[in-house]
Amino acid sequence: MRAIDELNPEGVPRKVLFVAGAGRSGTSTLSGILSKLGMHVPKPEVVADPSNPKGFGEPQWAVELHDRLLKEADVQVSDSRPSAWFETGRIATREPARIRVADWLEGHLAEQPELVVKDPRLSWFLGLWRVAAIRTGATPVFATMLRPPAEVVGSKQKYYANKLGSAHLTASWLNMLLHTERATRDSIITKIEGSAAGGAAGAAVGGAAGRAPVGGRAFVRYSDLLDDWVKTTMSLGHQLDVQSVIHTRSDQIREVHRFIDPGLRRVTLSLSDLALPPRLHELTAETWEALNRLADEGGDTPEVHTTLDQLRDAYVELYEEAEAISRSSVVAARVVQARVSAEADRPSLVDRVPHEVRAKIPPSVRRGVRRAIGRARE
Repeated sequence: MRAIDELNPEGVPRKVLFVAGAGRSGTSTLSGILSKLGMHVPKPEVVADPSNPKGFGEPQWAVELHDRLLKEADVQVSDSRPSAWFETGRIATREPARIRVADWLEGHLAEQPELVVKDPRLSWFLGLWRVAAIRTGATPVFATMLRPPAEVVGSKQKYYANKLGSAHLTASWLNMLLHTERATRDSIITKIEGSAAGGAAGAAVGGAAGRAPVGGRAFVRYSDLLDDWVKTTMSLGHQLDVQSVIHTRSDQIREVHRFIDPGLRRVTLSLSDLALPPRLHELTAETWEALNRLADEGGDTPEVHTTLDQLRDAYVELYEEAEAISRSSVVAARVVQARVSAEADRPSLVDRVPHEVRAKIPPSVRRGVRRAIGRARE
């Protein structure tokens, strides 16, 4: 099979594929497949570790940027607060951040026309990346990974030693997926039969006569990717018009076969295993069912969008109720934190002794005193 530059002598149009979704949902697997099929993951990449031995497939620069922005917004990677989207959105609209991301993308697009950018923190800043990609003349497209929420929660607890509990992690999954779906909905474009309508000209959802919806976004089930990566990835490539995937070579396909490990699905749980509060369990199950419909061919419809909007509103209502009821716990936690901080800042009895007096005490005696009061130096 010929390389994409041979099939298109005028060059491949610029495109940035953003892999979104909750962490531990298969985003690294999809990013790894796309990179082996010819898309470019900007270097340097995050180094593989025991939690992801096949590699993360994510640019270190993007991870560090997201960490800084999340810290500035006081938002956690797995944040269950609906209001967290407002905080990150406020930062994402800042012009210096848009310029910085656009410059970074431009440097990599100058070398490779099709990029894949993935990071579990990415969904918090999709608007920032969309604007930056458009400024470079690239088309932004989105692939959201879908894995059963109980498996995502179990995987985080297994590999990240997360102590926040199943209910919190499930709520953060709901918050992430419901808002990611809404944030990528504007990327659905339309195609007029006989000619393609790109960019803003086709930025509305299809439905008018003579128009058929095409993918500016796609939803990919993790199970489908592991069961038949060729069929699933090729479908994604055609849906998002990714030339690297459509015109991949046979040697690249063999490389992906070696990369894919059926054992990647190492955690299998059901929602019942998580023992969630009833209303949270119900909302999670309904959301998972609706999201799965988006992954079906022709399933990204206004009817499903309406259902997801209703589920998002229901989650916001549930969270606000829980937040109001748990106000005392929040106040108590702040009191404890303030007391611990004050005790940490208070000088010990040893530190209050003047230096000239301490200097006259034998070192062995000073060390013994410090050990006795729990202030031994390393």
